[in-house]
Amino acid sequence: MYFNHVIEAVGHTPLVRLNKVTAGIKGTILAKVEYFNPGNSVKDRMAVRMIEDAEKAGLLKPGGTIIEGTSGNTGMGLALTAIAKGYKTVFVMSDKQSKEKQDILRAVGAEVVVCPVDVAPDDPRSYYSVARRLNQETPNSYYPNQYDNLSNAAAHYAGTGPELWEQTEGKITHYACGVGTGGTICGTAKYLKEQNPAIVSIGLDTYGSVFKKYKETGIFDENEIYPYKTEGIGEDILPKNVDFDLIDLFIKVSDQDSALMTRRLAREEGLFVGWSCGSAVFGALEYAREHLKEDDTMVIVLPDHGTRYLGKIYNDDWMRAQGWL
Repeated sequence: MYFNHVIEAVGHTPLVRLNKVTAGIKGTILAKVEYFNPGNSVKDRMAVRMIEDAEKAGLLKPGGTIIEGTSGNTGMGLALTAIAKGYKTVFVMSDKQSKEKQDILRAVGAEVVVCPVDVAPDDPRSYYSVARRLNQETPNSYYPNQYDNLSNAAAHYAGTGPELWEQTEGKITHYACGVGTGGTICGTAKYLKEQNPAIVSIGLDTYGSVFKKYKETGIFDENEIYPYKTEGIGEDILPKNVDFDLIDLFIKVSDQDSALMTRRLAREEGLFVGWSCGSAVFGALEYAREHLKEDDTMVIVLPDHGTRYLGKIYNDDWMRAQGWL
């Protein structure tokens, strides 16, 4: 058996039990290790789905250019899909994202445009605005818009959800996932809750993001928005892929707690994962200590690989500069 192209290898990633960082916590706690995807992240799943759906709808034509705003991982998934299908790629990123992410995208043939992070989403300099403008200016181009494109959540409803149900033999009781675009948590939770409505879905958020307060109060509070360092989770907008009815609760995790847990996962579990993986595990375990019972099974999504963050959280000098070591 072989694949005709690398994107056919997307999905069917392993579940790995966490053993050391979960000491003293009841239940079985499993990690869905998404860096086994060919682009080393969970975003490969929705990247392929968004492009295939765009092709079917006639929105993306042969020889076209894919233009997207990304924190890095979606760009990688789109780049691999574009290589397989013969498209060009332009990715717009904020200057908050690691240099490794920019370099990786250029390595696979993408053009990378870097924008300032400390501007409002509707500012013409923001990476949202620049991506939309480049789409309008570039003939035969397509802007997937991972935030509002419901093919994002559909990819996880069709793939990640069924995988977790099958891999746990239907025993999953709790599902924890970081929330950025919302596609991974909501698409997966929708499928899982259709199988068993009692499954609890836990969204991991970061300080500086609007999600938790909006879930709890229905208020979009701009005072909740301020700069934070963790990459890949939290938002200053409400993406259409975030269905708050499918997320039972949010837990916020600080940049420091997230970074230190990410490093623990590498050293204690052998899981060399990305920064937001630490957010997911730290927050999920905070919940688990109080709520999990012996016969419960929690699955935590680990979205990406540690190579994206070598210059930041895996760099001792950088960590010391933040006051975290």
